Amino acid sequence: MFIHATPPVEFKEFKRKNVDGLGFYEIDGMNMPSVTTVLSVNSSEGIKQWRRNVGEEVADKEMQRAAIRGKQLHLLVENHLNNKEGYATKYVLPIGLFHNMKPYLNKIDNIVGLEKVLYSKKYGCAGRVDCIAEYEGKLSVIDFKSANKEKKEEWIENYYLQCTAYSKMYEEMTGQSINNIVVLIAGEDGSMNVFQKDPNDYEPKFVETLHKFYKSIEDKYPEYKTAQ
Repeated sequence: MFIHATPPVEFKEFKRKNVDGLGFYEIDGMNMPSVTTVLSVNSSEGIKQWRRNVGEEVADKEMQRAAIRGKQLHLLVENHLNNKEGYATKYVLPIGLFHNMKPYLNKIDNIVGLEKVLYSKKYGCAGRVDCIAEYEGKLSVIDFKSANKEKKEEWIENYYLQCTAYSKMYEEMTGQSINNIVVLIAGEDGSMNVFQKDPNDYEPKFVETLHKFYKSIEDKYPEYKTAQ
């Protein structure tokens, strides 16, 4: 049984809206871009090149397949951490990925929040974190990912930046520091990667990316210019 701790603050629910494919949360009158939208500036050229290589039709199908796989895996993980029995999906592949990830999920304890919206007025962005809990005894931001094959660490800097953003949002909202981020990645090839990092090592790169994002939208969307 997983223990759920009382969070230090009430996590309110905020709706996410899309503007020309970009995700924003409206929080206290501010239009805050989602963390994943901010980080898309780091991968947009690579994605465009991949789409050119495989073709638009193949790319669309693969992205849809990956989205379904990821969503179903998240449902299974969330149910497990909420102490619910049974499978939340009929899809066989996510169930297999979940079973590979399960031993690492069982290192989680004292869960503070699952699928909660966090935000930062300092940075002017928001996002929905997978999990805030103790991992191997350390208060951590924990992210659950799926992949086609084993991920090399040099490919996943954006994952570290995403978790770093959540850790800094949580600190701003609660006054409690998080000095550990955990990324769990289950691959269709049977691989299982576990990466742990100190978010303070990635904060400067996240701030750099945030400014790069706001620079990219300042002419087209001046009303969304909220970062300090």
